[in-house]
Amino acid sequence: MEEATEKETGTLALEIKNLKVSFGSKVVLKDINLLLKKGENLVVLGKSGSGKSVLIKCLVGLIEPDEGEIIIQGWDTAHMKERDLETLRKKIGFLFQSAALYDSMTVRENLEFPLEGTESRTDEETETLVMEALKNVGLPDTAGKMPSELSGGMRKRIGLARTLILKPEIMLYDEPTTGLDPITSREISKLILEMQTKNKTSSIIITHDMECARITGNRILIIKDGVFSTEGTYEELKKSEDPWVHSFFE
Repeated sequence: MEEATEKETGTLALEIKNLKVSFGSKVVLKDINLLLKKGENLVVLGKSGSGKSVLIKCLVGLIEPDEGEIIIQGWDTAHMKERDLETLRKKIGFLFQSAALYDSMTVRENLEFPLEGTESRTDEETETLVMEALKNVGLPDTAGKMPSELSGGMRKRIGLARTLILKPEIMLYDEPTTGLDPITSREISKLILEMQTKNKTSSIIITHDMECARITGNRILIIKDGVFSTEGTYEELKKSEDPWVHSFFE
């Protein structure tokens, strides 16, 4: 969408300029421009294969774009030293579709894992962080359980707790409600909203779940043919007379 002005830059969590990504001859993202405001939940919609997940993988360095700029909290990531880039990435949380828990670790060990190699803590301080994170997602009694003992919705919550334990300033959610029943999906969506309010996080939420988009999104962008073709609130887009936009609400 439009480029940030100098005045707006201080209110932005991140900015993407003219991002292009291709795999061989297949162009996935042609010209992506995006502004994420501080404290905002931004939902990204698109049909399957439109490049939604590719977009956020570029933000955490899992995919290197062919062209374009990624500016996080005012820093152009392409021109940062690796040490500074690693520090910046610690401010970003990423919730994968699968929740990506380690099956051989207990819930407690899963949450302790991202704390390793960060600042020095006593065992008591680590335990306090773990229990606080579990309490935040409504699962304080699961610390000793294995992931195999948890339902899909519970694993998703634990994955979110593990991501939030480092108190990231920016959250990236990749299909957070995929594979969940409608009731659990709503619970996860409301939890995302609660984390935004409680932690003042700025979030990009990749989803095809319109109920999740309705509950969580302050603003919605829709990808079509490698670019953002449409922008608005849920209610604004729902009233759109464009048949393609309207198809998301059917």
